[in-house]
Amino acid sequence: MISFSRNSRSVFANWWWTIDKILLLMFAVVIILGAFLTFSASPSVANRIGYGSFHFVKKQMLFLPVAVAGMLFLSMMSLKNIRRIAILGYVATVLLMLLTLFVGVENKGATRWISIFGLQLQPSEFVKPLFIVVVALLFEAGKKYQDFPGMILSIGLFVLTSILLLAQPDVGMFIVVAVIWCFQLFLAGLPLVFVWMLVGVGLIGAVGIYFFFPHAQARIVQLFSSELSYQVKKAMAAFENGRWFGVGPGEGVAKLHIPDAHTDFIFAVAAEEYGMVFCLFIVMLFATIVIRTMLLACRENNLFIILASSGLAASFGLQAIINMASTLHIAPTKGMALPFISYGGSALLGAAIGMGMLLAITRKNVHAEDKDE
Repeated sequence: MISFSRNSRSVFANWWWTIDKILLLMFAVVIILGAFLTFSASPSVANRIGYGSFHFVKKQMLFLPVAVAGMLFLSMMSLKNIRRIAILGYVATVLLMLLTLFVGVENKGATRWISIFGLQLQPSEFVKPLFIVVVALLFEAGKKYQDFPGMILSIGLFVLTSILLLAQPDVGMFIVVAVIWCFQLFLAGLPLVFVWMLVGVGLIGAVGIYFFFPHAQARIVQLFSSELSYQVKKAMAAFENGRWFGVGPGEGVAKLHIPDAHTDFIFAVAAEEYGMVFCLFIVMLFATIVIRTMLLACRENNLFIILASSGLAASFGLQAIINMASTLHIAPTKGMALPFISYGGSALLGAAIGMGMLLAITRKNVHAEDKDE
């Protein structure tokens, strides 16, 4: 049992008494479930492609302690340090995304990965949380200082980020970034006429994506087709086979056939082996994190805290919705990880960065501490 005196001035004691323990507990549970499901879903995939049974498990377990340590480290930061980290991190990530376009590793028609010291990283997984925090900072500065062009700069960063994402292409991440940016723009105070203008631009953008990105068009057509894709068909069978309480740990057969069972379709593996009740528990965890964060944001009068925490929570929930919806054939299939649960080092680290900053931003009295520095 962790115990610190309230009179202690140590960094750890201050962190413990100011951190939102409900959010911290929810993240811990999600991370543990993710590790548990990686052990369940990945060995069969590794065997099928000629690797050792625990190839993906070992790789994920290498990234997991780094991700957890990074999340806890960021959660101890003040608002000033979170701002600095977000700005520097965003600049570095944009440079990596530019570099990816020239020397990146291509996979399934997309160039999203770059090899650094033998490790393949996906910079677009890091740009999302950093972009959200930087945009919140710009909106806050624009409201605080009349001469500061916060809105214009945020539009410029959004355009830059969108171009880099679509050049890879990573349409799914672009959609998440676009939706969250519009959400933050709305929270910052936007006249209704501009809301409708954004809706119109969004519809035009959706049409553009349909006609200019063949792989996106194929997935949209597939969604409305009576003939399911192979992976979706197997995923739907997994839900049907699992029923309410599942067939038992390790007894599922969907992971033997679905190529992306450990990544995009890990929710289907959970449904077959542990049942619909377990899946609803996962949904409840994600919903609790988002709702809890929104309630904490409602108590604040600091615009940066409101925009950054709401944006990070919304992106966390939206990414989970996209993953689950594509598995259930409610949305087009997209290579979008289920945060903290799907296999993938970059996805895990990206989620850890975002949620570490979220924990820091939602700490009690963090704004007062920020003023004292």
